[in-house]
Amino acid sequence: MNQAELITRVAKKSKVSNAHAKQAVQDVLSAVQDALVKGEGVRTTLGTFSISKRGARMGVNPKTGEKIQIKASRGVRFKASRTVKAKLNKR
Repeated sequence: MNQAELITRVAKKSKVSNAHAKQAVQDVLSAVQDALVKGEGVRTTLGTFSISKRGARMGVNPKTGEKIQIKASRGVRFKASRTVKAKLNKR
């Protein structure tokens, strides 16, 4: 499902216009993004979004075989809640 499909489903489920649903989805995603940028985790009934730190390391350019230094970086991790995991495993 892409963001447009999510907006359509939210609009139908909430019985609001697509414009209102679009704004609501964008506001939620923006709030999650802002929290993650600040280094805060976000817990919902769906699961937990958290920041993952990756240390600097050596890598290899697959095209040339040359060793390269990969900088430290941060990424986002998502861990599904027990409820979601249970529903997924019932299939």
